[in-house]
Amino acid sequence: MRGRFLGLALVFIVVAAPLAVWAANGIDVRRGDDTTVFGSCVPSLVVENRSAETIDFLQIDLTVVLTDGQQRTVPLQSAYREGVLYPIAPGGKAILKQPLDLSRSLGVACGEVKSRSVARTICEAGGKTCASSVTVQP
Repeated sequence: MRGRFLGLALVFIVVAAPLAVWAANGIDVRRGDDTTVFGSCVPSLVVENRSAETIDFLQIDLTVVLTDGQQRTVPLQSAYREGVLYPIAPGGKAILKQPLDLSRSLGVACGEVKSRSVARTICEAGGKTCASSVTVQP
């Protein structure tokens, strides 16, 4: 009986170990703190780079549904696309923010945001699309 238990435990370890390594090698993005700027809600996302590559640019287009049913898409970026980059090194964290000087504000208070979903993800490293997967929980 004990031999079977040890055998099952060994099989579990052999199967689960690669899954744990795979999960730790991506780019994880989760909801950040919402702020209010001039009476308008500005969402943010927090990035944790668990990959081995340095992220040069990351943009998540977030679609929000308001309590009145309207939908708006908000770009959240790690840096300006055409400006100074703020690379996110392996093991590093960063906050994706809305460039308010380049995109339309939501125009409503944070309490008016009913739901959020991801419309598009752009990730670049070394002048190419990121090789690592990007997981977003908006």
